[in-house]
Amino acid sequence: MNECGDTCCSVESREEEPPGSPEPPGTNEPPSRFFTSPFNLATESCLAVAAPPRAETASDLPLIAVDRLTLAPGATSHRTAPVEVRWRRIPVTNQAAVRRWTADLVGTPSARRSSPPTQAFRQRFFADVTDAQWDDWRWQARHRIRTPEQFAHMLQLSPTEHAALLEGGTMLPVGVTPYYMSLISPDNPQQPLRKTVVPTTAEFTRMPGEADDPLGEDGHSPVPGLVHRYPDRVLLLPLDFCSTYCRYCTRSRVVGHGEIVPNEARLDAIFDYLERATTVRDVLISGGDPLALSDERLDAILSRLRSIPHIEFVRIGTKMPAVLPQRITPQLCEVLRRYHPLWMSLHFVHPDECTPESAEACGRLADAGIPLGSQTVLLRGVNDNVDTMKQLVHRLLMMRVRPYYLYQCDPISGSSHFRTPVSKGLEIIAGLRGFTTGYAVPTYVIDAPGGGGKIPLQPDNVVGRDGDDLLLRNFEGRTFRYPDPQLPMS
Repeated sequence: MNECGDTCCSVESREEEPPGSPEPPGTNEPPSRFFTSPFNLATESCLAVAAPPRAETASDLPLIAVDRLTLAPGATSHRTAPVEVRWRRIPVTNQAAVRRWTADLVGTPSARRSSPPTQAFRQRFFADVTDAQWDDWRWQARHRIRTPEQFAHMLQLSPTEHAALLEGGTMLPVGVTPYYMSLISPDNPQQPLRKTVVPTTAEFTRMPGEADDPLGEDGHSPVPGLVHRYPDRVLLLPLDFCSTYCRYCTRSRVVGHGEIVPNEARLDAIFDYLERATTVRDVLISGGDPLALSDERLDAILSRLRSIPHIEFVRIGTKMPAVLPQRITPQLCEVLRRYHPLWMSLHFVHPDECTPESAEACGRLADAGIPLGSQTVLLRGVNDNVDTMKQLVHRLLMMRVRPYYLYQCDPISGSSHFRTPVSKGLEIIAGLRGFTTGYAVPTYVIDAPGGGGKIPLQPDNVVGRDGDDLLLRNFEGRTFRYPDPQLPMS
């Protein structure tokens, strides 16, 4: 049993704290002028980038200084001396480096740039917790909300929620980070985010067509922790731990039970298989959440994969930017950037997850050169309407995340209350295509039960034929002709 209270991923909570940021070289001379961010009335502070003395032109700015400016009581201007000035030698034109070091120096500004619900939640339930603790992803993991008593203390539980938490019987454990709990309505069981992480007795009902392993992953597993369904791609599961458990999880049969642990013997068996499977060029690391691993363990896994010559493409699937954005530290990004080409699939389901903290996390990953795509599950009562989905994809794009897949909810056991008709997904795609930028329109797919793989679905835009013309329907419902003569076979 680890410090998080789980029987899985015990290595994580016992890791030493990551080393602090190195102290930048500096000087005691005050800077000559400041370039400040907008003044924040709520915190009476702002960020400042300062030019050192004697710097007259852009070419004379080899140094930057970054610190918080704190106003004296009653002050109305942010033009005041900072409490402390520190700077490091970085080219001013390297804005990405500036942003990364700024975050490294002042810390992830969760408490200073969080939403009002998060601030109110912290004040009520974690008033004695410092910003440094709240921004520490290991602290968040150790203090997850997991027991019926904790949930009842923070939420007005509905009868079905209360019964589900007391009776148990679900295949999937319960766990929510304090950060994500701060986004959940305390008194509305119908709030979309609340539905996704707080269990109800609907999970106890198994409907026809549902299965514990609907995608047939176990039947395509040549070694434990590896799924090889497609000829050139594999799914690698290093662990089964998640910081927050989604109630519609495809792998609820194994996630959170401690059956998949990142020990060397199991990982070596996976790597040995991959070295022999020379047709594999693409590895997706998922789980559980692979970013729940320490930087050192993740570094070792990525390094081993990169040592296999025929593996060209590595992807990581994670929900951390949505449920635990504090995990996306500068140190983690430095590890990830060593292994390009590296892509990341993020899991967002609702616009309420697109917070300042999540935007900061996604920005760090994007600045590290990692292309980001979102995989969203279509869920009844959560995101099953055009307006909600449009808000989500628009906010994702603004966070530098490309909407990639919209999944029809898999028929896992106890998921009928989450699943929508397929026609609802087609309706949403039709409501996006042509009404917003193409970058915002994900591909709607069904992961075919029994191991059939992803099958894309699109609204019926081909009406039929009229002689040599193909008849097409656009987003407005109008019909157009495209010349498409049927050429004789040679």
